[in-house]
Amino acid sequence: MTESIHPDVTIDSRGATCPGPLMDLIGKVKKLDAGTVVELMTTDSSSSHDVPEWVAKAGHETLDIVEHEDEGYWSVFIETTK
Repeated sequence: MTESIHPDVTIDSRGATCPGPLMDLIGKVKKLDAGTVVELMTTDSSSSHDVPEWVAKAGHETLDIVEHEDEGYWSVFIETTK
């Protein structure tokens, strides 16, 4: 699916530990318009679970989670809804 996802905003939180990547995402999402596609890049494995949980609670949509095994990070794609 990621081949068809073209993020409007990329947040590079690689190297940050929990809760850093989630806090980076929350801070950015608050300033974005509905319909914005965001890619969160993270090396923190817990983000692949924590971020989608927050996204659902906040009323946004998780589009995809991709593990880049060779490069040691995940991309979490979300779309803002409000």
